[in-house]
Amino acid sequence: MSNWAGRSAAEIAAAVREKRVTPREVVAEHLTRIERSDGRVGAFRKVRARAALVEADEVAARAELAELPLAGVPVAVKDNLAVRGESCRNGSAATPDTPAAEDHVTVARLRAAGAVVVGLTNVPELCVFGTTEGPYGIARNPWDPSRTAGGSSGGSAAAVAAGLVPLALGNDGMGSLRIPAANCGLVTLKPGHAVVPAGIGHGDWFGMSENGPLATTVEDLRLMLGVLADAEFVRREERGPLRIAVALRSPLAGVPVSRPYTDAVRRAAGALARSGHRVRRAEPPYPPSLGVTALRHWTAGTAMDAEGLDPARLARRTRVHAAVGRRFTRAVRTGAARDRLRARLTPFFTEHDMLLTPALARRSPQAGPWHERGWLRNVLANSACSPFTPPWNLTGWPAMSVPVGTLPSGAPCAVQLVGRPGTESLLLGVAEELAELIPWRRTAGA
Repeated sequence: MSNWAGRSAAEIAAAVREKRVTPREVVAEHLTRIERSDGRVGAFRKVRARAALVEADEVAARAELAELPLAGVPVAVKDNLAVRGESCRNGSAATPDTPAAEDHVTVARLRAAGAVVVGLTNVPELCVFGTTEGPYGIARNPWDPSRTAGGSSGGSAAAVAAGLVPLALGNDGMGSLRIPAANCGLVTLKPGHAVVPAGIGHGDWFGMSENGPLATTVEDLRLMLGVLADAEFVRREERGPLRIAVALRSPLAGVPVSRPYTDAVRRAAGALARSGHRVRRAEPPYPPSLGVTALRHWTAGTAMDAEGLDPARLARRTRVHAAVGRRFTRAVRTGAARDRLRARLTPFFTEHDMLLTPALARRSPQAGPWHERGWLRNVLANSACSPFTPPWNLTGWPAMSVPVGTLPSGAPCAVQLVGRPGTESLLLGVAEELAELIPWRRTAGA
């Protein structure tokens, strides 16, 4: 064993391209680590051990091996995206156990780039909530297994944070990449609308859901995002000063923000100011109705995804969420509320190049059977933790979670970076600066 499990995707791909290691060796080491550790973490619904080794050998035999950006890199895929030959259960007993005939376009792009899909990761039912648990297990934070990994890409985040894979694919409809990334000490980017192909559920939650990568380094994030988007996100060579707004107040009225998260923002803001950026306090003009708008879109998206499923096989919290949402689907479909929000926030992003906020308002809830608990209890727990993420799904603008510091428990803390449409490269550049100025540990136990 050469300890390839735990290395970055960029390191692995370079070694495979240079034939210092084979894809089979890399994948086998990661499968061993999954077998040894996932019982504690609960990241995977399905591990594709035999199929992944076959796929690794196929990658090794490819004529263009030396040109593959993700050559031999093991990846995990969130279980609401189709993987050829595997069922897509979406965290539910109500979904059919029927193998997919084709890969989702994002999975196909990863495989074309040389990645090997080692498994499908756990999600909350229909990817509704910001904690990950259900009939296929509970995804825990590898840094603090008493806490949930977050959701809905909780299994994907837990897999990367535990070093079970260097990269994972997830998606984000109300924070479902950024919430688990913030909990688990990862870097992620919810791209702006239409940067990466969506095709998530029935209508992408009215266009709010975006697919994106979870990684331990900005280099790996940039690499995977480029593959998913079939585009190049150029590194900024000259880092001129940016106008960065710093906001500490919750977008949702009445939701307090705990001190570790405000301290993380102040630390990041200070570091960026010392490096030459123009940093100042400025709160976005969030409308008082933002919480209602977010709830209507969140529930209406679930109502769409629940259509055609047997209600008796859905968890009670999911049934209630969908029932609430059915009242709002017609109004949400018009897009009028989202248009108003974009119009209200656009002038703020004319004055500022970027927004820096806490990634979360407080640490994640205790890991447990949240799917067996009541709907209101789930909604309140989610809203108390993650008020900062939904506005940027509603606008369709890019937003990142970047690790900064730690919580009193020793688990990671994080900040959020937000930009106007088309600023993914700019966000990645500032995340790279933060990684240099305030380095983070890549994986739990590393």
